[in-house]
Amino acid sequence: MTTPLLADRLDRIVLYQVYPQSFADADGDGMGDLDGVAARLDYLAWLGVDAVWLNPVFVSPFRDGGYDVADFQRVAERYGGDAAMDRLLDEANRRGIGIVLDLVAGHTSDEHPWFARALGDEGDGRYVFSPVAAEGFVPVPSGDRGFYRPNFFDFQPALNFGYARPDRDEPWRQPVDAEGPRRNRDALVEIVRHWYDRGVAGFRVDMAASLVKDDPGHVETAKLWHEVHRRLDHHHPGRILLSEWGDPARAVPAGFDVDFFLQFGGDSDGLPLKSLVENGSGTVHEAWPARAPWADAAGRGDAADFVAAAAEAREAIAAAGSVGIAGLPTANHDFSRLVCGERTAEQVRPSLLLVCTWAAMPAIYYGDEIGMRYVPGLESREGSSLGPTYERAGSRTPMAWGDDELFGRAASDSRYLPADPDPAAPTVAAQRDDPDSLLTFVRAAIALRRSDPRLSARSEVEVLETAYPFVYRRGGSLLVALNPSATPRTFAAGGGPIILGHRARTDAAGILHLDAFGCAVVDLRTEPDERTTDA
Repeated sequence: MTTPLLADRLDRIVLYQVYPQSFADADGDGMGDLDGVAARLDYLAWLGVDAVWLNPVFVSPFRDGGYDVADFQRVAERYGGDAAMDRLLDEANRRGIGIVLDLVAGHTSDEHPWFARALGDEGDGRYVFSPVAAEGFVPVPSGDRGFYRPNFFDFQPALNFGYARPDRDEPWRQPVDAEGPRRNRDALVEIVRHWYDRGVAGFRVDMAASLVKDDPGHVETAKLWHEVHRRLDHHHPGRILLSEWGDPARAVPAGFDVDFFLQFGGDSDGLPLKSLVENGSGTVHEAWPARAPWADAAGRGDAADFVAAAAEAREAIAAAGSVGIAGLPTANHDFSRLVCGERTAEQVRPSLLLVCTWAAMPAIYYGDEIGMRYVPGLESREGSSLGPTYERAGSRTPMAWGDDELFGRAASDSRYLPADPDPAAPTVAAQRDDPDSLLTFVRAAIALRRSDPRLSARSEVEVLETAYPFVYRRGGSLLVALNPSATPRTFAAGGGPIILGHRARTDAAGILHLDAFGCAVVDLRTEPDERTTDA
């Protein structure tokens, strides 16, 4: 079995994220599984993706959707166990698709055997304990260890990777080179090597900035990740590490191949991505200020904040001498889909084309390619609720395959989350053979991304306008123009054919016309021979 070496083509790959319990069910028990993912690999190959990132599939009590890991080296039975993972890797690798797993590096479940041992052994060193109550600590469930530090929910005790700054009043602050932190670094490498040996092509690292505590500028955290990457590359070159950091300008120089722009992170707390798409619906944090995003039908937003953050990231990555890149997702399991609130599937082609043509790694969240929506009003499932206005379940509903199938089975058989009850909800079956569908458009955008070197993540990007339309040149001669508003817009493109577009045309004077929610990719190298397109 030959594992696809994603690092060798990092600037060209397209990532597809699968929430495994919601994607496809092969055994009919109502829960998505890895054999279900394997059965849909032909669809993913047809779509044109290079790598599939799976949310955590390890043994877990699933109080946080699998991000509370109880065994890092075994696949949970709900997904088919280790044998199903081997089958998936074999089928994916045969198609040249890399499988990227999710590494919860900073904590475990409180049901992990490591934590049980640590509760009875003061010299264990794997976790951070305090004999007295301290800020950010919670009481141990049993025994006399006092209090422990969690990393997110209380049932997720933080692994001890040390503190960057000592404090004599807080003796639990071990240095990063103490025995416990060293053991955890070694364990981290061993876990990843275990899966690389079995054919995994990379890892996405959950909460990657959270390991070393009280670390100004993440100096020690960066040292840790550089060490981990170096040790992994020695035996497994060509694999990739993606981070959930939300600040590519810091995370990529800190040792990652890719870091995503996210709804949090960085000095601006996720403003670059929120300023593009956050419309006050779905997963909204109470503290987020209300503002119109760029993907706004009324045309009240601007992409300037995103453009500035992207430029900062490129400059910081180049200055650090890194070969890594930023990543740009359509959505993910933690925040709203593009189709959310008043924004409909008819309005999102400009946003999807942005993801596929920007100077970053595109990450397509499952179902976004057909316009699946954030489903409001769902009950919390496996820790999906993060507050009264931040419910993530609406972004985790079953993949809509169609043909009376959902999850690969009837919708009524789903026991994880309900299907979108809207009778007009999109499906793969309804769109796959429709030349005017959103799915066909996204597939064409992915194909263009993969075939045209001007769309490489490392290729030049020159921004010409940041609002309506948002216009930029890639590689000097490929013009992308995006109008996410309901008002028609124009741009003096200067000629050249539209090679991919929607509700777009050029006139004899070289003016590009974008109707409501229109978008276009124009090749400036050649003369136009077809001045109208609605692909």
